[in-house]
Amino acid sequence: MIRPARSEDVPTILGLIRDLAEYERAAHEVRATEDDLLRSLFGPEPKVFAHVAELDGRVVGFALWFLSYSTWLGRHGVYLEDLYVSPEARGKGFGRALLAELTRIADQRGYGRVEWSVLDWNAPAIGFYESLGARPQEDWTVYRLTEDTFPSLTRD
Repeated sequence: MIRPARSEDVPTILGLIRDLAEYERAAHEVRATEDDLLRSLFGPEPKVFAHVAELDGRVVGFALWFLSYSTWLGRHGVYLEDLYVSPEARGKGFGRALLAELTRIADQRGYGRVEWSVLDWNAPAIGFYESLGARPQEDWTVYRLTEDTFPSLTRD
């Protein structure tokens, strides 16, 4: 079962985020708290959204996403920040169902795309995404400024 996340799912979602970060060899980078997620997902004007996958009434996966925008298409899109299904629930169709739900949302709302990033060494994820028809975007490299670099850019 796939459904929109509820506030009571936040502790489980945070646990899954930590599991994902550990898998991606970056557990030390997780700073998010339950309060951060509650505020982001369920505050007065949420700008980020989540759907969860349930197995026997227990959350076993999630997709966390927000709106993007394409000036070339002149329309919004969905940017999938994280997609994660716990190891014991993999192979049961939850990842596909989560992506299908985001695709349905994008289609119903007239959005132009659903996109995400994947680590280049994550062969199982790449294989899964390509099996669904997703293709890598050639010639594009992701760049990032972080709060550690903000001061050098914002100084007068």
